[in-house]
Formats: sequence, C-alpha cells, structure tokens
Amino acid sequence: MLAPLPAAGQETPAPDVFSEVIDVRVVNVEAVVTDRDGNRIRGLPVSDFELWVDGWRVPIDYFSEVDEGVARSAPETGATSESGAAPATPQAAPSVPPDERVRTNYLVFIDEFFAVRKNRDRVLKRLEKDLSELHSEDHVAVVAFDGGNVARLTDWTNKDDQLRDALREARKRKALGLMRRADLDPVAMPSAGTDQAGEALAQAGVGDQPGLLDVRRSSTSLLHNKRERQIQRSVLAAATTLRSFADPPGRKVMLILTDGWGVPSWESVNPIGPLPPSLEDLYGPLAHAANRVGYTLYPVDLPGLRPNFLNSPLGIGDASAGYNEGDFADPTVTTTAGPFSVPEGLNVEWFQEAALAYLAHETGGMPMINDFRDMALAEAAADTRSYYWLGFEPRVNQTDELHEIEVRVPGRPDLRVRSRRSYFDLSGSAEVTMMTEGAVLFGGAPGKETLGVRFGVPEPTRGRKIHVPMEIAIPLDDIQLLPMGDRFMNELEFRVTLINEGGERSDTSIQKVQISGAAAPPPGAVFVFETTLLLRSTEHRFVASVYDPLTGAVLSAQGTVGPKSGRAASEGG
Repeated sequence: MLAPLPAAGQETPAPDVFSEVIDVRVVNVEAVVTDRDGNRIRGLPVSDFELWVDGWRVPIDYFSEVDEGVARSAPETGATSESGAAPATPQAAPSVPPDERVRTNYLVFIDEFFAVRKNRDRVLKRLEKDLSELHSEDHVAVVAFDGGNVARLTDWTNKDDQLRDALREARKRKALGLMRRADLDPVAMPSAGTDQAGEALAQAGVGDQPGLLDVRRSSTSLLHNKRERQIQRSVLAAATTLRSFADPPGRKVMLILTDGWGVPSWESVNPIGPLPPSLEDLYGPLAHAANRVGYTLYPVDLPGLRPNFLNSPLGIGDASAGYNEGDFADPTVTTTAGPFSVPEGLNVEWFQEAALAYLAHETGGMPMINDFRDMALAEAAADTRSYYWLGFEPRVNQTDELHEIEVRVPGRPDLRVRSRRSYFDLSGSAEVTMMTEGAVLFGGAPGKETLGVRFGVPEPTRGRKIHVPMEIAIPLDDIQLLPMGDRFMNELEFRVTLINEGGERSDTSIQKVQISGAAAPPPGAVFVFETTLLLRSTEHRFVASVYDPLTGAVLSAQGTVGPKSGRAASEGG
C-alpha cells in the first residue's frame, strides 16, 4: 500500500492555463458484418453505414474495407445525409493504404498466475503450429505474467524461428494455476450454494450447531474476495501490457490465455455483505484499455470444458459458435438465475465463460471457449482478415470518460454487425499513469530519466508499515515555465508506483507540484520538493514520474525503497 502525504505549501490553486492541452485523435472502429447464418458480407459502401456515439449519429471521417487482409478501394463515396451526419468523401482509414495488405499484430498474453501447465502447454503447442496461418506481414509478440511481473518473451516480430523459440520458452516457465486452486477452501465443500453447504454440514453431523453455517458463509466470502483480488491483479497486468504494446501499425489483436477468470462471489446464492462485483467491475479496466488503444480481444479458455461436465444433461454450448450478443455480455449483470439451476460446479464453468465472452463482446472479438482453444490463433487470424474499418474524430477529447459506440447498417435488417462497443477518452494525465504502471511491471522508465530521488530514514508506524521521507529533484531545464504577470509558473503532476517481490502493486497516487518564481530559472536550476511514502516494511521497486501538462514531457526515476532506505547516508553523516 502507498499513501503519499501532501507536502506543505502546495495547496494554492493554479491558474486555469494549466488545464489539459487538448489534441485531436482518431477513434478507429473495426466492424464485422455477417448475415444471419454468420457469412461475411463484403462490398458494402460507406453510405450503408451509420456510426452512433452516446446515442448521437456522428460523421464517418475514415472508411476502408479490408477483404482477406487487403485494403480495398471504396466502391463509392458516402452521400451527405439530410442531417449532415455522413461526410461526402471520407478518407481511407489511417495506416490502411488502398490495395495493400494490412498488417495484423497478435499480442499473446499468457496468464501464468492462473494457468495449469498441462492446459497451457496444449494451447501453446497449437499456437506454434498455427503460426503458418499468418501472413508474412503479420507480427506477433509474446508476454507472460507470473503474478508479479510481466516477462517480454519476444517483441513484435514476423520471424518464425523467434516466435517458436518464444513459445517454447513459455512452456518451460512455471504455471501457478494449481496454487490458485489451493488458495480455495482446503475443506472440500460444494461451491454451488449455501443450501448444498448446509446439507454437507448436516451429513457431517454438525449441521445443527448454531452459527456454524454463518462461519462457513463468511469464510467462503473471504475466499471469494481474495480470488477476485487475484483476478484484478492479472486483469490490470493485461491492461498495462496493452498500453505498453500500443504503437504498432495496422490491426491489433490480443489473445489472452487464462483460466479461472470468473466472478467467484457469484458462486454463492446468498452472498454475505455487499453486492458482488459485476463483469464491468472486474473486467472493465481491460476492455476499456483495449478499446482505448484499438485492440480486439480474443480470450482463450485454457482448460476447455471440464471432463466431469461432459455427461451433464444440461451442458454448456460454445459461446464462440455463432457469437453475436450472448447472454454473458451485459456489463450490468451481477447475478443471473440460470447458472444457479445447473448441477454443482457447472455454474463455475458458466461464470468463467461469461467473463471471457464479456471481454470479447466489448471489444468486437470472439471468446475461444471449449474446443475453440485448440484453434485460437487460426480462428483469430480468420476473423480479422475481412472487416470494415471506420474512423471518426471525437468532438470532445481527453475527458477520461467512457463513450458508447454503435455501428448500424439501417437499410439491411437481415445483417448483423459486431464491433467494439465503447471507447475511453483518455487524458494525457491518465496516459502517464498507465505508462508509470507499465514501467513498474516491465522494467525501464516511462520518460526521460532525469529526476533525482533521495530517501530519508524510515520511521515505523502501525500495522508493520513504515513512513519513508522522499525528496524529488526536478531539473527545470526539462520542463516549461510559463510567464504569468510577474511570475514564472507551472503545475506539474508527480506519480509514484511500487511493487513488492510478491507482485503486489500499489495504487498510483498523483500529487500536484506547483512551481512559481519571480524570474526565469538559470540553466541547470533544480526544483526540490518532499513527500512521504507509507508502505509495508519490505523492499519495493518504485517508478516515479513527473508530467508537464504544458509540453507533455515526462521525467522519471526508478529504483528500490524499503526498511533500509536512507540509513547508509544517515550513518555516514
């Protein structure tokens, strides 16, 4: 945990001139159009499409059709509607030159924290085999998350030998999914509901003891909360990974190889305490990060349908087959009647599929569930070969708000459209936060490493925590001071993120740092301010950054902090 304490003399509001610098960005929407049987529909002109944002029709500023990986010339230009919503001559989508092949980028995220080795390796071997399904211009990057850090096994490459080496290296790494299962209640108890738990207690001869069932319910609730915190760790690692791989040209796809990403507290029919989280609560950060940087998600169900469920008379179908808007997709859902009526344990399968289907649905992808795990890369490649690429310039930029998107083909009620459902209008400030969090996971620094950092002697406080004084020196040559009357001013943002050896990462706090002087600073001048970190009494890796909203410059520093920080300097005088 981390809690920077406010430094003195930094509470006076700065002038409005230090608000965000707004720039114009293009939001890209890739749309798959099919008939009712799932067959792709090709050759539609831009005039057949409508693009709606937050319930309002907006102009389509960019339009291209990608057919079997090749950007086709538009068959006609869009005619201006009576409302003026559709532009007369939309440009080709950025990075999609007409009549040229479009590069597709496949980012493979392996969640080792939840994966079981046998299931993970089965899927990785098939991914290696299906590399032959990609086009020569397509690129792949492979990363693995072990619960603490993200390892970059290979950066973007289209070299088969490098990719095969990376996937083979991934199979040699530890898979920690069995440990996650061991985190669950060590006493074998049914998880489908408290009624079954009560029956099990009665059969054990303890069902009539007052309060025992309440203890069991409370214990189960704690286990579910722990599991959900673990899921959040993997989800945030995947979201940070997206930001770190946000820049390749062309279409961007992420395959998420994981197990156990359901909503654990849904497994209790009568949960204790507040309402359980929704799919949006747990998985929204990843879906929104994907939509913000233009990724389509293809989550891969590593275990597939578990063998003991195959003979169930109810069964669960592949959510991938004919997937449009399945029952899993509603982000407002917190509980659903259907899964609780299925046999014991089968509801867990449903909940896990629900999470994967939500991620795919929100970003325009497909969930690779059950048998589809064995063809994940081949299916993702086939699914991203033919689509329509629409783009628009949002009227409001960098407001850190979520906006709904809908693509319509109003004159063709027989057609179905699949696309991302929202975009997150990320501010420059929020982007710096993501960069800082990415650096603490991947290593490196989010900007120019010119910050000076010095720690004081830690002071113990309650709960095995310590206060660590922190001094930050900002070189004024690297930032902009704006003349305001008789002062030279700026208001910077300071961030710091920490991660311990167990992979637990702090929230990224933001402090405003006001700089004000009567004259322009001389070359080499440094501004120093102090803050205090509150953290557990163990060693942490830290990444600190300072953001200048006037220029967009990011200054940074990285290192370690813990109980021994500052002592050497103190003891040495």
